Amino acid sequence: MNDEPKSIHEFDFTMICEYFSGLERQGPGSRDATLKALSFVDNLTPESETADLGCGTGGQTMVLAEHAPGQITGLDLFGDFIDIFNTNCLQKNLQERVKGIVGSMDSLPFEKASLDLIWSEGAIYNIGYERGLNAWREYLKPGGFLAVSEASWFTDSRPTEIDRYWNDAYPEIDTIPTKVRQMQEAGYVPVASFVLPTTCWIDQFYAPQVPAQMKFLGKYRGNETAEELVKAQRHEADLYRRYHDFYGYVFYIGKRL
Repeated sequence: MNDEPKSIHEFDFTMICEYFSGLERQGPGSRDATLKALSFVDNLTPESETADLGCGTGGQTMVLAEHAPGQITGLDLFGDFIDIFNTNCLQKNLQERVKGIVGSMDSLPFEKASLDLIWSEGAIYNIGYERGLNAWREYLKPGGFLAVSEASWFTDSRPTEIDRYWNDAYPEIDTIPTKVRQMQEAGYVPVASFVLPTTCWIDQFYAPQVPAQMKFLGKYRGNETAEELVKAQRHEADLYRRYHDFYGYVFYIGKRL
């Protein structure tokens, strides 16, 4: 019997959604990291159109809305996430210019060349970094910006355990120079890139999961699938604590030619 925890992709979408719906962010990130990435985007006006793809419950979207003018649409595949997203908009009185919709990032419901900014934190991996860069470009206006955070290697070689884990989970993981080159080849001018600090993972993503896991396991006591999901997330957190010198999320900001 294989005792290795399952990949997150092996679990039922409904259970994944429920597990992560209680978290402010569904991936590593922080308010400061979102604002730093936004600082490299210029020319936004009250008439600008922004799309946050794979928005989850909108933790980062609400930060964008507080600091970026114009209309913002959050898109996510999970309807439960979007329900929470739109509730958050109402609570923050942002509903006049921010809305969440259910949709797939590989079939965007926007007009071609209609967006001034495409945002995606920790979500482009769902369709693949290169595919996303190329597919989303046509929805941006010329001179529009794309900002995504993406799993990346910090070194050319790394310990076998973490190398195997990430290449199994996301074969497109690669080094920062390769990711920047791929952005350029997809028709963008690379504007900036920066590594998300470890606090974005440990304090903002993994720490909030601890109480959420206890609540989740209490609700699904004796449920093997629920226990396996929590085991997988704890394993991922342990790997990051041991190997964060070798990988992490990197924000890549580019401007459409």
